[in-house]
Amino acid sequence: MIKRYTRPEMERIWSDENKYNIWLEIELLATEAQCELGIFDKAIAHEIRQKAKINTQRILEIEETTKHDVIAFLTNLEESIGNLSAYVHYGMTSSDVLDTAFSVQIKQAGGLLLAGLEKLATALKTKAIENKYLPAIGRSHGIHAEPITFGLKFALWYAETLRNIQRLTTAVDDCAVGMISGAVGTFEHISPKVEEYVCARLGLKPESISTQVIQRDHYSYFMSTLAIIASTLEKIAVEFRHLQRTEVLEAEEQFSVGQKGSSAMPHKRNPISAENITGQARLIRGYAMAAFENNALWHERDISHSSVERVIFPDATISLDYILNRTINLVQNLKIYPENIERNLNLTRGLIFSQKVLLYLTNKGIARQKAYELVQKSAMRSWNEQILFMQTLLENSELMEQITKQEIEELFSYKEIFEKVDYIYKRLGLE
Repeated sequence: MIKRYTRPEMERIWSDENKYNIWLEIELLATEAQCELGIFDKAIAHEIRQKAKINTQRILEIEETTKHDVIAFLTNLEESIGNLSAYVHYGMTSSDVLDTAFSVQIKQAGGLLLAGLEKLATALKTKAIENKYLPAIGRSHGIHAEPITFGLKFALWYAETLRNIQRLTTAVDDCAVGMISGAVGTFEHISPKVEEYVCARLGLKPESISTQVIQRDHYSYFMSTLAIIASTLEKIAVEFRHLQRTEVLEAEEQFSVGQKGSSAMPHKRNPISAENITGQARLIRGYAMAAFENNALWHERDISHSSVERVIFPDATISLDYILNRTINLVQNLKIYPENIERNLNLTRGLIFSQKVLLYLTNKGIARQKAYELVQKSAMRSWNEQILFMQTLLENSELMEQITKQEIEELFSYKEIFEKVDYIYKRLGLE
């Protein structure tokens, strides 16, 4: 299902063609470095680069026999450079190529995801500003609590998205390490300067210490960051799913011309995008657990991680790219219904102002528990008799000994909320 919606840019990163091209560049750079060090004649690297060609299908054909992907790649490369192959892969091991290329692919995928997060942040910022002063009901435990503004929902997600940008930037940087250290990582047959040369030209840092592999804590950190980002997208999606419920209907996904909601019920307009986002987020969190399991390998290495990574990294980055862009579209095209937001805000007949009344009474010198009892008595009457909270307050003779009608009326206002919203927005840089 995801394949159908995959963006070509992300799919290309994990293609065999891109992978083999990175492998080729690593081999060519390593040979160049050997030439720069005077181990080979300098003309050799130039000649190899001129002649080197690889063919993805041919590599896969050879691998059917060799059952070893790097050997199949080197065999195909030898078909174009002939005896010059003696100067390729010199002193290296397969993981020098595999893991260094893997880091390049992660860096490429991370770059696309960061661009998507920036776009999401912009969409959330726009909605936050547009709805900054739109009063809405805040909910705790799913129950009406006190007023907020609708824009605060978007502001909250905007702040979290900025943190996710920071997290992913750090995680990509953490993974941007390469190794050209030979079998078991001792540099016995190759100079560390080759590793420095190759990494510098690929935009990587040399791994501080490797075995026969780059240690998988780098990659599990990256994958855990993807899981956190996915959980943010799910948070947004779950809120929209609740807001689209028929009884609430404060917001709704765009329902395009020709779209169908149900094979049986023609009236249905379901939050399908938000539900898809929720489902894929669960999958990505599962991939994070698999990445953690890859960190513990036997001795200097085994290949138990390899088969896992071939699945989870393309799938996780493609899935996150998919739901990230779907979330962007969801936010940008969201239909907001102010009249329903106002209806829901007034659903409890003014009970949402109960704390304001309570605090006002305590500020007048009434003991908190006594003030609580007075306000709760009127609140419970409003609940039970389904009448306006203000009316029950005005008809509470014991309470009215402490407060005037004008004071009560002035408490039923959003003025203080709006003032504090300005403060929150300034703190977020949303101006």
